[in-house]
Amino acid sequence: MEVSAMVYKAKILVVDDDPDIVGAVSAVLEAHEYQVVSAPDGQQGLDRLREERPDLMILDLMMPRMDGFAVCKELLDPRWAKYHVPILIFSSVKGEASNRRYELETGLSLYADDYVEKPVDPHSLIERVENLLSSKRRG
Repeated sequence: MEVSAMVYKAKILVVDDDPDIVGAVSAVLEAHEYQVVSAPDGQQGLDRLREERPDLMILDLMMPRMDGFAVCKELLDPRWAKYHVPILIFSSVKGEASNRRYELETGLSLYADDYVEKPVDPHSLIERVENLLSSKRRG
C-alpha cells in the first residue's frame, strides 16, 4: 500500500486499572481502526501521554497510585500545555458526583471534554470519541 493512500486513524490512550475494561474498550476502538495504547494508572498514563502523544485520552477516575482526578489536576500545569489532549472521562462514578468531589478537593472545575458512565454502549463510545476528535481537528 502506498503511503499516500494510507489514512491516519487517531491514537487513543486508555487509562484504566481494570484489564477487562481496557480490553473491551480497546477491542471496540480497534474495530474502528483506531490505534490504542494503554496504562493501568494515572502516573503511567501521564508517562504514556508524554511518550505516545495520543490524539485522545479515555480516563478512568478511580485508580490506585494516581487517580483520574489527580491526572486532570496535573494537566492544568503549564508544563503539560504542549501535550494538550481531549479527555473523555470513563467511570462508574456519576458525572455530577465526580465534578462535585473534584471541586471540593481542589477548588477547580474538572478538566475534561466529555464524560461517560460505565458500562457504555459501544456505538455511544465511538460517537463520543469521533465528536471529540473532530472538535480537536477544528480547534
